[in-house]
Formats: sequence, C-alpha cells, structure tokens
Amino acid sequence: MPEPTKPEHTPSSQDNGSAAGRPRRRQARGERRIAQLLDAAASVFCTTGYTAASTNAIAREAGVSPGTLYQFFPNKEAIAVELGGRLLHQWRESHGEALDAAALDLPLEELLDAVLDPLIDFNQQNPAFAVLMHGPDTPGQITDEFTTVHLGLLERIETLMAGYLPDTPADEIARVSTMIFVIFKGGLELIMAHEGAQRAAYTDELKKVLLRYLDPILGEALRPA
Repeated sequence: MPEPTKPEHTPSSQDNGSAAGRPRRRQARGERRIAQLLDAAASVFCTTGYTAASTNAIAREAGVSPGTLYQFFPNKEAIAVELGGRLLHQWRESHGEALDAAALDLPLEELLDAVLDPLIDFNQQNPAFAVLMHGPDTPGQITDEFTTVHLGLLERIETLMAGYLPDTPADEIARVSTMIFVIFKGGLELIMAHEGAQRAAYTDELKKVLLRYLDPILGEALRPA
C-alpha cells in the first residue's frame, strides 16, 4: 500500500517575511560594520598617514578583531580605495553645490564666500581626503580618480569664467582659471595645516588673495548695470 503523500508546506507570509528579513538584517549589519571600519581607517590615516597605517591599527580603532576586518576588506589598499571612493563622491557633491552658487547674481566678495566656504568645510570635516590625495603611497586608483575630479573642477571653473567673460579669448580664460585653481589648492593646504584661529585667519587670507586677483577681471561683470 503506498505511503500517504505528505502535504506540501506552503510558506506563510510570516515565513516569507522572516526569510527575506534575515538577509536584509545581515546586509544592514554589514553596511554598518563597513561604515565603522571606514571611519576607523579615516582616523588612523589622519593620525599616522596612509603608509604607516596597518589593518591591525584600523581594526583596533574600530574595536573589532583583525579577523572581522578581513571579512570585509582583504587589505589596507582595499580599505583606502573604498574610503577614497566615498569621499570623492561627497567631494563631487560639495564642489558641485559650491560652484552652482557662482550662477547667483552676487557681488564678488559674497560670491567667494558662497563658493569657497562649502569646499573648505568639506575638507575640514573630512581630513582623510587630503591625506589620501597627497599621500606618496596612496593606491594609484585613488590618485587617478583625484586627478579626474581636479580636471573636472578646472573645466567647471573655465565654463563659469567664460560665462562671465564671453568676449575673452579661450586661452586667457584657461590661464585665469588655472591660476584660480592653483591659488585655491595652495591656500587650502595652508588652511588644513592649521587649526582654530589660525585656520580661520588663513581662510580669510585665501579669500583676500582671490578677491584682489579677480576683482580687476570680474568686477565689472558682477557689478549691477
């Protein structure tokens, strides 16, 4: 006599929710752990520099075992690439918002505040950005991406300058835009090398330099008709 057929188990909505919920919870925990490790890496890179940093130091800063770190990243370079990619994404957003302010009809001094303050603020909140950008042993993938971002920023400045000065030759626009970019980069390095009142003072100096450079060039274009 054939054995009775066992009724098939039809997953209930509770079963489905539980099965689907577990991977989502695991994924959320994994994302939190990755964020924790990247925050720790940023702190270690700022304290010791990229070259001297180690995965053990990053794990210790994150409060986890090295084995836990290796579940998410195979080595220090992979951590730096992930951290650099996230910082670059944030940098693109901040410099995009900052340069969008240049479309506003503002006097030059206020325009410089609107453009520079978000860029300086980003670097102050993310010091690991400068460490990775200038580190001699930073992975090549990161330096290549930084170069691409810088070229994009320079092109954006050229576009804005050409909009303000439509009758100016292209080679002059390129030359002025390059000077703006180089002055900003040099000033930003000085700002980031200081803290407190000195940092604020160097921020003011950078704005003064750019104001005095740009006023003869853009002053008329930004003054009310």
